[in-house]
Amino acid sequence: MSTLRLGCIADDFTGASDLANNLVRAGMAVVQTIGVPSQPVADVDAVVVALKSRSTAAADAVARSLAALRWLQAQGCSQFYFKVCSTFDSTPAGNIGPVAEALLDALGADFACVTPAFPENARTVYQGHLFVGDALLSDSGMRNHPLTPMTDANLVRVLQAQVQSRVGLVGHAVVRRGPEAIRARIAQLRAEGCRFGIVDAVADQDLLALGLALHDAALVVAGSGVAIGLPRNHGLAPSAAAATLPPARGAAAVVSGSCSVATNQQVAAFVQAGGPAWQVDPLRIAQGHDVVGEALAWATPLLGAQPVLLYSGAAPAPVQDVQGRLGAARAGALVEQTLAAIAKGLVERGVGRLVVAGGETSGAAVQALGVQQLRIGPQIDPGVPWCFAGARACGVDVHLALKSGNFGGPDFFRDAFARLA
Repeated sequence: MSTLRLGCIADDFTGASDLANNLVRAGMAVVQTIGVPSQPVADVDAVVVALKSRSTAAADAVARSLAALRWLQAQGCSQFYFKVCSTFDSTPAGNIGPVAEALLDALGADFACVTPAFPENARTVYQGHLFVGDALLSDSGMRNHPLTPMTDANLVRVLQAQVQSRVGLVGHAVVRRGPEAIRARIAQLRAEGCRFGIVDAVADQDLLALGLALHDAALVVAGSGVAIGLPRNHGLAPSAAAATLPPARGAAAVVSGSCSVATNQQVAAFVQAGGPAWQVDPLRIAQGHDVVGEALAWATPLLGAQPVLLYSGAAPAPVQDVQGRLGAARAGALVEQTLAAIAKGLVERGVGRLVVAGGETSGAAVQALGVQQLRIGPQIDPGVPWCFAGARACGVDVHLALKSGNFGGPDFFRDAFARLA
């Protein structure tokens, strides 16, 4: 008899790991799949289907998400979770709104709560406005994101631009009164014709209350934060055993394609500490140079216990210059493909501990490696766990950390390998 309770659809690969990490910490046995599986997954409480749909065309994101939903329904899941970025990465065309509406339609449901809040990782929502640390989203580094610049912190307004139905607010004055007050506000929003409700959360206790309020909700649309409150609905409690992975072996490396403020700081800290680093030049890729071969030739004699870093990130001005010359889509695709090929080459040369920074880069890298499933292990920083892909999943045993560009402290790259030792 299947124990599967929660079916999750994540719009990128690092977001999937982020969600799986919180579910494991809260006591669920979790498998993360890369794309929609072809076979059932047994003996777990939750499955997180990782898609690469955050920055695709909205129609494509909807189609992929509905395919994942159908598979999860066939496995017997009773509740579904659409995992979006903690900085609500999207454009006026989507993809959060169109996918959420399509999932509601497919489930025959009429309402979903929406919140990217994750206070442990400095993402809070108050009066419907998303804060990154002490700054409004629109004042954070996300305003310069090359694919999804977030210039409006009002999530009611952001989501309303993407959906056909009305969007309301479950404010903090309601949330702090607990699960019954939240459910009463949801009923009120339904009566007013709203199909979505942005939910405030400024502390973990808000997410725990929301989790209890959503015990019978067909669909949850959220970052990873709400995950800490859902396992309690199934009588589950935190367990360290859920995060156990096989021993780590092989050389250490970091591949980074993110140009976020946080990742740029991590790259700078690594270099300033004397770590060996090699920067990928998108213009050289576009000119036809064998950048993958050059990178691997540089890295191979350095591989060992201490990590090497291969990266493409830069400050906003240089990124915009490259995009101006090549076009944003082409520049992004060239870098992703190159870094994915570098990651594959590193693993073939004996790297068994690999950190990949950036959602798009992580998606391309795990696909290049042929990873089909990941076991979720110990947390490195909030939202980022170590994961394990065994030989059956991708031909070799490799430990992976798939890091969202926005996550982690300045010394994340070195801290990650210390955590796995």
